[in-house]
Amino acid sequence: MIQRYTHPEMGRIWSEQRKYETWLLVESAAADAMAAAGIVPPEAARDIRERGAFDIARIEEIEQVTQHDVIAFTTAVAEKVGDSARWMHFGMTSSDVIDTAQALQMREACDLILKDLAQLSDAIRDRAFEHRMTPMIGRTHGVHAEPMTLGLKLALWFAEVQRDIERVGRARAVVSVGKLSGAVGTFAHLPPSIEADVCAKLGLAPAPVASQVVQRDRHAELLAALAITAASLEKFALEIRGLQKTEIGEIEEPFAKGQKGSSAMPHKRNPIGCEQIVGMARLIRGNCHAAFENIALWHERDISHSSVERVILPDSFIALDHMLRRMTRIVRGMVVYPDRMRENLERSRGVVFSGTVLLELAKKGISREQAYEWVQRNAMRSFHEQRDFKQLLLADADVRRVLSTAEIELAFDLQEQFRHVDHVFARVFGPVADAGSATAGTAQSRV
Repeated sequence: MIQRYTHPEMGRIWSEQRKYETWLLVESAAADAMAAAGIVPPEAARDIRERGAFDIARIEEIEQVTQHDVIAFTTAVAEKVGDSARWMHFGMTSSDVIDTAQALQMREACDLILKDLAQLSDAIRDRAFEHRMTPMIGRTHGVHAEPMTLGLKLALWFAEVQRDIERVGRARAVVSVGKLSGAVGTFAHLPPSIEADVCAKLGLAPAPVASQVVQRDRHAELLAALAITAASLEKFALEIRGLQKTEIGEIEEPFAKGQKGSSAMPHKRNPIGCEQIVGMARLIRGNCHAAFENIALWHERDISHSSVERVILPDSFIALDHMLRRMTRIVRGMVVYPDRMRENLERSRGVVFSGTVLLELAKKGISREQAYEWVQRNAMRSFHEQRDFKQLLLADADVRRVLSTAEIELAFDLQEQFRHVDHVFARVFGPVADAGSATAGTAQSRV
């Protein structure tokens, strides 16, 4: 378990204490269901429910002898229950308890992840509206492409987080199943009604069919949802890291007072939080692969999946919980440098408006090939001669035969470039009462 990053709430879910509590919850619910069905004496179910307790040290002591965790658990609980304990675990196999109880833990852990995602979602939304119209250069292949706004970049993140919420929610439903169908899923010793009653009491759905275990494609789907969510965070963190490069300098993750960036270089302000998120995403992807390996078991069951899940389930949830909470803090405290964004936008001397000029020429009847040639030659001159692209166009006889000064100026108008930003925001966030009220950095009219 990744102890260093364990938040108390998530740590409690995956603690030994909570594991045995859920085991006892399943055992007690089963005894009550069987008592209601006349299978076990009512007083036995009452004793299991009221006297059932455990001591972890005692369970571990017994397990040293039995080499079987569920037998060690039932033996330790039986010592507390007394004679009625002979009816505990009646007609059940170990996986009836383990898999049903583990579903409760996974469901509870999913709820915490969903809470984390909601908080990250809120943080991204706030920053997106703050920078709805803050102009910056968009980059493709790492090269200047066309102008965009920081708000649009953040809206993209927000929309992805919504899909992560949907994925985790679906996976939560998929793993929220229990089974009490016995050693090979035949209900040889208990009728299906007992399983139905227990699952209903625990808020789970009965697995429609099971072997000795709930099938591990369900768990693999859950780990896949966690891994995709981690990859989303990795994407966001990688973007912040890229924009924090000294040569770019547009965004920084927060750097606290007293924080140190390097043992050797006092000037360093390193994006260590984002780097940690990127690294932990790799860990969760590896765990996802292990979950896929767990799907194929020998015949009705072996226990090769069990040892794996003892690691990948708590570690993946604990790691993702930490990543989400850290990314939320990074987004809320993220330092934005609009002036640097403007400087970088202008660094390429206006060639990023070449596509707009191309279209304006085409609208005037110039063939795309001819227009491309005229625009490209001026763009290349801008690069090689370090001259302003717009001024080169204004001095180009071919271009001026077709486009007026006003039309060329309009092609460099950021307000024109960003005229549909509010439409995108409405699609992502829903109707906005007053989009113009956002405390955004505003685009100047022309570059």
